[in-house]
Amino acid sequence: MTNAPNTVFVFGLAVAGRAVAKALATRGMTVSVGDDSFNQEHRDFAREIGAHVVDVTNASELQSVMSSNGILAPAPGVPENHFVIRSAREHHVSIQSEIEIAYRIEQHRPGGSRPMVAVTGTDGKTSTTLMANAILNASGFQSEAVGNTEIPLIDSLASQATAFAVECSSFRLEHIDTFRAQASAWLNIAPDHLDWHSSFQKYFESKAKMWAHCVSTDVAVAPVSDPRILEVAHGSRARVVTFGLSDGDYCLRDGQLVGPRGVIMAASDMQRSLPHDVSNALAAAAVCIESGLSTESQVAAALMSFTNAAHRIQFVRELDGVRWFNDSKATSPHAASAALKSFAHVVLIAGGKNKGLDLSQMACEPERMRAVVAIGASAPDIAHAFSGVCTVEVAESMKGAVASARVLAQPGDVVLLSPGCTSYDWYSNYGERGDDFMNCVNQLSEHRL
Repeated sequence: MTNAPNTVFVFGLAVAGRAVAKALATRGMTVSVGDDSFNQEHRDFAREIGAHVVDVTNASELQSVMSSNGILAPAPGVPENHFVIRSAREHHVSIQSEIEIAYRIEQHRPGGSRPMVAVTGTDGKTSTTLMANAILNASGFQSEAVGNTEIPLIDSLASQATAFAVECSSFRLEHIDTFRAQASAWLNIAPDHLDWHSSFQKYFESKAKMWAHCVSTDVAVAPVSDPRILEVAHGSRARVVTFGLSDGDYCLRDGQLVGPRGVIMAASDMQRSLPHDVSNALAAAAVCIESGLSTESQVAAALMSFTNAAHRIQFVRELDGVRWFNDSKATSPHAASAALKSFAHVVLIAGGKNKGLDLSQMACEPERMRAVVAIGASAPDIAHAFSGVCTVEVAESMKGAVASARVLAQPGDVVLLSPGCTSYDWYSNYGERGDDFMNCVNQLSEHRL
């Protein structure tokens, strides 16, 4: 980070925060660390990297660190209204996210920076990022999927990677000043994370920052069906390319994924081709082809063998003519609604800890709904949203929800765990919730008693 301040305060010591602190300490910067729940493990980590520990509950310590540090690097989970963020703004401290810091380091890499494509959106970010990463690897690159994945971008800078597919959450985009990618896709937008952002407008503005620093050689890939996103794209300096299931530069036509230069592949050649899978594939194809990093044939080769990550409409088993799917990653009503549209007759298991979102949009497909089993802290709100739409039951555990769903489902139906809420009432993360669901489903006996 040439010509940048050489002192940084990293606040929040989960995966991304630790990665930033370690990377900057390794590069000779003076690092201070803090966390809302500082513990002995954090102290051991600070000692290991030679960082100063800051007790942010001590007003004088917080004042001191803000006065002496050039950069605040907040972890992605630190909300905008947190007192540490407010203090940084009051002291005119530069606030930089993990991807911003990593991007700045990469620009000074000996031998030059490596190609990057990026993806954001309310839903589908991870799947599309993984698709783009698979395409880049099929195109001769040694690519890594980073950012809002299990691997922060800053962790991969020292790797042998020759390209990056970067998943950009609104949290990471909120605090960027220079970050850009050769091609970047904004998939969709719907209210989400309103417990973190103060309003939907703030959430939208965070997403829009992905194109704020584009240059004329960059490509902005936007959904043809969303005028709000298109307006942002056309307001940037990037060249705009569109995608959509029925229209766009990249679209689905007669069962074929088609781009500006012709057919890419048949949708039926994908491992799974539900509508959202095809939409994600079109966006991934667009960023890789339009960036000049991949060809149509390389896209086809990658997508033919691509399999989705766990907990994303993941098939679990078929039992008594009923198919069971785990979509625990659907932590917003928008994501759950998209999943519901993939099936004709559904028994839905939904609920958890709401993020301050309107759950009623999950009931927008009444003709598909066989029944709903409401779970978790938001069970009363889920029950209210589906009242008058279909049969609603409330379960006190995942095991109970699975048992109820089995009774409610008929041959030919799908039982879908697509909560529309976070998992933090009963579980530590969506993966744990999905695993519990799958374990409960796999424990069901072959025949109803």
